[in-house]
Amino acid sequence: MTDELLARYRAHRQEIDRCRSLLQTSLTEIEQRLIERRIAEEEAAVSARASPSLAQSPFYTPDAP
Repeated sequence: MTDELLARYRAHRQEIDRCRSLLQTSLTEIEQRLIERRIAEEEAAVSARASPSLAQSPFYTPDAP
């Protein structure tokens, strides 16, 4: 696994975490839906990048909050 792939994976996870923390704030329904959609997009990107080598990585935590 390359450092670049790990960096991309971490960036996706960090964006998911950031969006989830935003959901804990006071948002309009539109903002909440937008952030939920962004989380779904980021999770899809993580899944699309997942490979057997990523699953073997100690940094791979598919169920991490």
